[in-house]
Amino acid sequence: MISSTGWSRRSRRGSRISTRSSYMSIRTGRGNPAGPGQARKNRDASGRIERIPRLKKVEYFRHGIDEEELDHLREVLGSLFITTGRAVYEFENDFARYLDLPHTVAVTSCTAAMQLALLAGGVKPGDEVITSTMTFIGTPNAALMAGATPVLADIDRGTGNIDPAAVEAAVTERTRAVIPVHLYGQMCDMDALRAVADRHGLFIVEDAAHSIEAKWNGKAPGHYGEFAAFSFYATKNITSGEGGSISCHDRKQYELLSMLRLHGFNQLAADRYTSNYEKYDIGMFGWKYNMDSIHAAILIEQLKKIEAYGARRKKIFERYTEAFSAMDGIELHTTRPQAEHAYHLLTILVDPQRRDAVMNGLQERGIGVSINFVPVHRMTYYRERFGYRDGMFPVAEEIGARTISLPLYPKLTDEEVEYVIESVRETVEPA
Repeated sequence: MISSTGWSRRSRRGSRISTRSSYMSIRTGRGNPAGPGQARKNRDASGRIERIPRLKKVEYFRHGIDEEELDHLREVLGSLFITTGRAVYEFENDFARYLDLPHTVAVTSCTAAMQLALLAGGVKPGDEVITSTMTFIGTPNAALMAGATPVLADIDRGTGNIDPAAVEAAVTERTRAVIPVHLYGQMCDMDALRAVADRHGLFIVEDAAHSIEAKWNGKAPGHYGEFAAFSFYATKNITSGEGGSISCHDRKQYELLSMLRLHGFNQLAADRYTSNYEKYDIGMFGWKYNMDSIHAAILIEQLKKIEAYGARRKKIFERYTEAFSAMDGIELHTTRPQAEHAYHLLTILVDPQRRDAVMNGLQERGIGVSINFVPVHRMTYYRERFGYRDGMFPVAEEIGARTISLPLYPKLTDEEVEYVIESVRETVEPA
């Protein structure tokens, strides 16, 4: 049950178990509790000092896995197949129906989904794949995993999404694909990106890790690109802890993706116990990226809640927007008129000279915060391997130095939302 005041579920014996944050007392060796805002020190057996993390008044995230998911898990665990089987097929069908797309292939992560989509689209060693520098490292890594060279592009200042003009400027004779990242819950300018791709004969893999519920001109992720990749990581709008999926339009590509995710098998183990059993074969080289029925069972139940989750996220997002728009020293990202937001992240932009102080102030008040993201071109590995330097992507560098992500999830209570707002006010607008 979703509520603005908290969530709860019942245990198997019927007793009530609170799934709201329980603030356990962290105790030192002398039995003294470490309260909020403190970081006590203990010594381990070797005498080294251990840091005990300060308690949180408002965690950065709390998942929404409740009794429905646990019931489905028990059902799967009592069945014959706990790896890829009926529950996986059920989730794939449900998710494809939700997106209004013909095919979905469930895998182990969004990174795996993007890698396989690039391979299914025909990317080969020596090809280039253009993507945003403002993204999680899994996006460019997927291009590397597919044997391609990731080519980074700068972003639109208002939304944080990849700039179509920067994409076009990065196209070379070796470019094969584009991965637009639908950042924070808002889809990229897919009309412009589709036009760029068509002009240069490129295919599109949409990184929709943040944007399951999002739309651009009324169309969900996957309707503009040849492929769309989704994440079900712990902090995502629906979650199975880990997991991902690929959506596509073409039946042959769906069959190819299904083989690529499991060592090139032409059929799954569960299929060998049906009347359609045939001797299995390995038709190609593949990977071990198949989702199991345990994760799929959780996702089946999570997907049923997606509209209720989304309504709660929207309410919190709008309250934050109302409050922060009126504060000095804070800037917010804009939402384009063509976009329907998925409300995955709420990021505020502050003075880069004060960003760390603001984050520290929020953490001292028990607010969980994050940075989304440090631009990829500033990561040591990418600087050393590809020669990226500061100043190459100025918009992403500015946003990356200013951004702070705040708690935004359905289990956040109204009281907690107001506490976050007041804490931001106190740290950004000190008396």
